Amino acid sequence: MADIISEVMAHLPKDANVSSCSFEGANIIVYTKSKDFFLEPGTAIKDIVNIIKKRIELRPDPSITEDMELAEKKIKKIVPEEAMLTNTLFDPQRSQVILEVEKPGVAIGKTGEILRDIKKETMWVPLIRRTPSIRSKLIENIRHVLYENNDFRRKFLDKVGKRVYSGWTKGRKEEWVRVSVMGAGRQVGRSCFLLQTPESRVLLDCGLDVAGQDSNMFPYFDTPEFKIGEIDAVVVSHAHLDHCGMIPLLFKYGYDGPIYCTEPTRDVMALLALDYINVGWKEVKKPLFTSSDVKEMVKRCICLNYEEVSDITPDIRLTFYNAGHTLGSSLVHLHIGNGLHNFLYTGDLNYETSNLLAAANTYFPRLETVMIESTYGGKDDNPPPRRESERQLLEVINKTAVKKGKVLMPVLGVGRSQEVMLILERAMREGTIPKMPIYVQGLVWDVTAIHTAYPDFFNSKVRKSIFHDGNNPFLSEVFKQVGSRKEMEQVIESGEPCIIVATSGMMTGGASVDYFKAFADNPKHSLILTCYQGEGSLGRRILNGEKEMSFGVGEGRSEVLKVKMEVYNISGFSGHSSRNQLINYMYRLDPKPKRILIVHGESSKCLDLASSLHKMQKVETTAPRNLDSIRLR
Repeated sequence: MADIISEVMAHLPKDANVSSCSFEGANIIVYTKSKDFFLEPGTAIKDIVNIIKKRIELRPDPSITEDMELAEKKIKKIVPEEAMLTNTLFDPQRSQVILEVEKPGVAIGKTGEILRDIKKETMWVPLIRRTPSIRSKLIENIRHVLYENNDFRRKFLDKVGKRVYSGWTKGRKEEWVRVSVMGAGRQVGRSCFLLQTPESRVLLDCGLDVAGQDSNMFPYFDTPEFKIGEIDAVVVSHAHLDHCGMIPLLFKYGYDGPIYCTEPTRDVMALLALDYINVGWKEVKKPLFTSSDVKEMVKRCICLNYEEVSDITPDIRLTFYNAGHTLGSSLVHLHIGNGLHNFLYTGDLNYETSNLLAAANTYFPRLETVMIESTYGGKDDNPPPRRESERQLLEVINKTAVKKGKVLMPVLGVGRSQEVMLILERAMREGTIPKMPIYVQGLVWDVTAIHTAYPDFFNSKVRKSIFHDGNNPFLSEVFKQVGSRKEMEQVIESGEPCIIVATSGMMTGGASVDYFKAFADNPKHSLILTCYQGEGSLGRRILNGEKEMSFGVGEGRSEVLKVKMEVYNISGFSGHSSRNQLINYMYRLDPKPKRILIVHGESSKCLDLASSLHKMQKVETTAPRNLDSIRLR
């Protein structure tokens, strides 16, 4: 594999008229100046793929593509009007044209016939992207960043490919695999793990503890094993701050390699990072990184689909599988060496079909070690079934509506909020609760807009509702965006019942805290907490029964707020698996692992789950601490 490009070139037919052959990450791209070969390559490319077992894509050399202005006119004639083409973006460096449409299936055509017509008429390679049903300025900005930096992207992806196919450059006297815990060892928050082999260094997640203080918020970057210049790749399981919040900081520290994630994870991760900067300035705290660092992160993202296999270093192959936790959340499967070891990092997982997503995947080709979360791994962590939680939620809303009160629901911006929105929309449509405005604040609205760009990641029931029945629940008229401070004050002052969905879920900042301050001393209002409340967070203090809260109102001054509003904790909507679900997930795993590592849980819950799984599975089970290193092979 030391010179895989020469291998590919040697097998191409002489009439292919190849102008160049380069990498795009793990993919190999062949550019041809022959229009005939581009349109009718026969089995030439397929035959080479069968030999080298790597993905190869054939593209036209930029010199034979149609003039962009003329090509755009032809494309608009070819693409059916009902596809609703909203934007056409050309990437001349890679001979690709990105078509943003509202109905991708129509734009592709039966068996891809429309795409073939575009290639034949324009000599451009068409890529279809879904236009979000709710306009997302962030997605527009991300796509703009990628397109305006297409020259950088081509060179960057070629550099990544050269590293992937560089061979075993560091030398090996023995083969080994080791994982070091830089965060989330017997704690929830700041997930960060360093996977090492003699050849590779791969970082799995890099988050922060949103409820932590000072240096306890961040991963242990000062661990001896971690050297930023030696990191080959960063893999992100999903877009929650405790898993991705510190990734822009890596670029500030000097990292310039790839970030692997799904497309929804990339978009939401960028949104959360920008929001983190914004909140920092509002709280008069200088953010750790800037929007320029976020831009560098986006430019280096390599997005993979579920079950798409990709080499990320010379000896590590990555595959994402659905984790069921949030939109685009992934189980990270790493095939290490030539069959040396197979490692599964679950990130956060939900082994239950929710209102929005399918349950986490349980089948893998090979598996030796599993590193699994334990957020709700304690003996008492078995919340009521989701249907029971829904019933309780609707009961509280009806009770509050009778009192003409308002319902405040602090939520995580990603996942839980969209789950709750689906439940409320359906309940109002079916008449289970009275119709009233559902005010969606800031970040939640932006994340929901991103959801509308990726409905293919939803479970089959929601996909059917959108694609076949034409009913997108996120577009319901009951949802009202709150986009300014003035609009927020109008919601607070309104005398009508309503539901407010706002971040942050742990009430560590954001609009949920402002609404709480406005409603707390009035018993007709209700507060419903639906997500995990970290130690030290305002949400945890409220759950613990504190009835008086002190808030700063200026330099050296504070006010005491009495909590008189009704407080409810409904835990059945969690994007995390309950203890029973975690145990059931491990029981259903195929094949069975030989070792289990328990992370991402309070110390007692990690140890409890580790003990239980060891007794049930009869395999080595460990709950590592932060700064522990475990040799896997």
